Order: sequence, then structure tokens, then C-alpha cells
Amino acid sequence: MLAALTGAGLSAAAGLNAYIPFILVALIARFTDVVNLPHQYAWIESNWAIGIAAVLLLSEVVLDKVALVDHINDAVGTFVRPATGGLIFAATTAAEDFEAGSSFMQDNPWVGVLLGIVTAGIVHTGKAVSRPVVNAGTAGMGTPVVSAAEDGAAVTLSLVAIFLPVLVIFLLLLLLWGGVVLWRRSRARRRHRDQLMADAGYS
Repeated sequence: MLAALTGAGLSAAAGLNAYIPFILVALIARFTDVVNLPHQYAWIESNWAIGIAAVLLLSEVVLDKVALVDHINDAVGTFVRPATGGLIFAATTAAEDFEAGSSFMQDNPWVGVLLGIVTAGIVHTGKAVSRPVVNAGTAGMGTPVVSAAEDGAAVTLSLVAIFLPVLVIFLLLLLLWGGVVLWRRSRARRRHRDQLMADAGYS
């Protein structure tokens, strides 16, 4: 159960930012005993994997905070984020630290991959759909704020998934609630702006 919660939290974080949970898992596995990745996933904590992920993370952090450019970034993320979610879900649920003696995920790695892809894909879709509404409703001014909040949520969710997986369900519900609230407020702001423009046109 804890393994599934860890995988779900990390893959959900990947739906927001593909490289944050990847780097955190890689660094924690590399420099601590908290995560011991099985041999087939040991490459995740290699120097070259961490280095490439760091460069990609830097570009993601910058591009995602620029209105309009973030749409292109999200289009690329349609493939990258679910793939990373599947990888991280499978890798962490196969790790002995989180599996508590169960061999199901080791015997059926495709289950973890599929669950990770679906979880990250759902979160990514919510992000990609709400972002244009935010950009239009705030004339692009809200883009870096929302992006920074998403990055912060990805970091928090990843760390909680690794160290306190029992809280993952609560954070996922909170993430869902926050996304709905943000979307509704942005829609309301856009309708108000459109109404003001329509009123000005009629005067």
C-alpha cells in the first residue's frame, strides 16, 4: 500500500513537472539509504542521468513561466510527463524500501508503469487545460505565479511521497481542489473582463 502511495505521489508530481520527482528520487537514492533502486533502475541515480535531468529541469522552470511559451512546453510535456510518471512509479514501487516484502510489483512491472502514466497524464491534462484560462484571465501576469506554485507543489508532493506516503491521498485531494478553484476563479475573471469590454463597446 505504501509503495502504491509513493508511486502515485511521485507520478502526480511528474504531471506538474517531469524532472522534479526524477531528480529528487535520483539524489535521494544516490546519497542516502532511504531509497534503494533495483538494479534495472540503477541508471536513474547515475551522473549522466542526474546531469541531463538538471539541465532539462532548468529549461522547464524558465519556459513554463512565460505566457504562450508555456503552451508549447505543455505540448512537449504531453509525452514527457506521463512517461516520467510511469518510470518513477515503476522504479519506486519495485524498490524494497517501499514494497514491504511484496513481490507483486517486481513480478508485474507493467502495472506500475501503467498506473504512473495514467496518474501523471491526468495531472498533466488538468495543468494543460487550466493554464490557457489562467493566461487569458490574467493577461499572462498569472503565468509565472501559477508555474511557481506548481513547482512548489511538485517538490512537496515528491518529498511527502517518499518520506510520508500516508499523506499522499490528502495532498492529491488538495491538489485537485486547488486546480478546480484556480480554474473557476480564472474563468470568472475572464467573464468579468469580457463583460466590461462588451459594456464599453456598447457605450
